[in-house]
Amino acid sequence: MDRREFFKLGALSLSVPLVTGSVFAQEEKVSLPRLTLDELPKKETEDAVVYHCDFPQENRFHGMLDNVRNHLSAYDFDPFRIKLVLVANGVGVKFFMKTHKGTRWEKEKVDLKRARERLAYLAQFEVEFYICDITIRSLKLKYENFFEFVKIVPSGVASVGRLQTNGFGYIKVL
Repeated sequence: MDRREFFKLGALSLSVPLVTGSVFAQEEKVSLPRLTLDELPKKETEDAVVYHCDFPQENRFHGMLDNVRNHLSAYDFDPFRIKLVLVANGVGVKFFMKTHKGTRWEKEKVDLKRARERLAYLAQFEVEFYICDITIRSLKLKYENFFEFVKIVPSGVASVGRLQTNGFGYIKVL
């Protein structure tokens, strides 16, 4: 079995509990990892790109995820060949949350289950999701309301800039 088959098999086996959203995974209190700007990755693959999510439109968010999936597919979903990172700040963080209860988005009809399933699928191919701590604190959001596979960065825009300095290209879906 070559490593592509290994990753595809591993992704398939991991997708069942993630996609079904097991009760245990959602109820467990998770301490989200934090990264400093100096800990952000450097380009070590053929291609490395940061996707920037700071917009409120759900259809635009899913369009961005389609682009990420297509980007991965061009490299046979091989994380040894491509590194993709999504950075969310401002209103863009709402797509990375388990619930909007008690937030400014509480009355919005955002399909968080679909967002979680799609993000969890991408995470299996080592796509990383960085959430802006300035946004979390300024909007008084709860860390435990974010999906367990995200990482907290000090500033979303500073992280985008540092990733570009570290060799990552930049894509923002319009």
